[in-house]
Amino acid sequence: MQDIHTYNFEGKRALVRVDFNVPLDGNFHVTDNTRIRAAIPTLKKVLETGGSLILMSHLGRPKKAEAQFSLRHILPQVEEQLGVPVLFAPDCMGEETAKMARSLKSGQVLLLENLRFYAEEEGKPRGLPDNASDPEKKAAKAALKESQKQFTATLASYADCYINDAFGTAHRAHASTTLVAEYFPHDKMFGFLLQNEINALDKVLSSPVRPVTAILGGAKVSSKIAILENLLDKVDNLIVGGGMVFTFIKARGGHIGKSLCEDDLLDTALDILKKAEEKGVRVYLFTDVLAADAFDNNARTVICPVDNIPTAWTGMDAGPETLKAWEQVILHSKTLLWNGPAGVFEMPAFASGTLHLVTCVAQATQNGAFSLVGGGDSVAAITQMGYADKVSYVSTGGGAMLEYLEGKELPGIAAIRQ
Repeated sequence: MQDIHTYNFEGKRALVRVDFNVPLDGNFHVTDNTRIRAAIPTLKKVLETGGSLILMSHLGRPKKAEAQFSLRHILPQVEEQLGVPVLFAPDCMGEETAKMARSLKSGQVLLLENLRFYAEEEGKPRGLPDNASDPEKKAAKAALKESQKQFTATLASYADCYINDAFGTAHRAHASTTLVAEYFPHDKMFGFLLQNEINALDKVLSSPVRPVTAILGGAKVSSKIAILENLLDKVDNLIVGGGMVFTFIKARGGHIGKSLCEDDLLDTALDILKKAEEKGVRVYLFTDVLAADAFDNNARTVICPVDNIPTAWTGMDAGPETLKAWEQVILHSKTLLWNGPAGVFEMPAFASGTLHLVTCVAQATQNGAFSLVGGGDSVAAITQMGYADKVSYVSTGGGAMLEYLEGKELPGIAAIRQ
């Protein structure tokens, strides 16, 4: 494994896996260039030290080569952010692309077409009929595995070194994130973004300044069980919000009305609370709740005890007493991890709890705490309020961050370290 800070890029072509899976509007214009901007430091490092760039990424979930998923749409944004012209290869395979890569001069940049136009990138057979037999499925997988080797070898042939800077796909064992690294045993490295993500997560999980508080929200306990259990050995305080809090409340005998609940996980919720108590972790659930008589922004609302929600009403956001208690915990913390909203953040009437978390985390950061924010809604909230630069680190990875928090070794990271 090499270090991007000290690696000699002079005269070398760097194959860089970036995460340019950005949202586009109806006219195929980029509506949020955060992921592109996040990759720029790595790309400029290569260019400024005499190298050239071959950029590869996916966009969306195409099942074949589809114009709507072409990376050509993002070319203007990449050029604008990088400040240099960017060549475009209309395919990530083929002799024309190989020729473009071979002829790159120092300072030049080539963007390859969407990797997922090929099934070999993800390694999942496509086009099999629903009634395909097991032998047919096995044969398709075997054939794809063989063609994936050639696909990966072709990508590797374009360059002299490999950089993975796509944290958002580091949890996927795809050709461009794991297999290609094998072709660069002495010339592979993390980009600045991926290294920064690892450093930020390790600062929370491995070497935190205490007290440590994790704030976990979201709709379902089932999607966060492994994270909750892994964090119990690492945090002092655990704040549980979002829809998943009602599974805990019902497990403790509370009446939650029509609130979201996973009845098959009531015992699991009690087990998590018991383990937390045994480990000395203080768990903060809702004490009061903003409930509504319909899942609608214009519904009638009432603030009531979280364990006594009216039968036909639904818990939608944390109540004021809950937020006061959370605020005290957050402001007295030295390390903060926040993933997931406090309530139904998508509706303005029920966004105040999440927005209050934003201000508390930002204030704690200003007071000297280290804060890591990740997850779509949490990042959206902190960005919309203009607080993204008021926390220590905003993660670019959704699923990758969650799997890292579960304690899993991510394939894209392991491939570089091996």
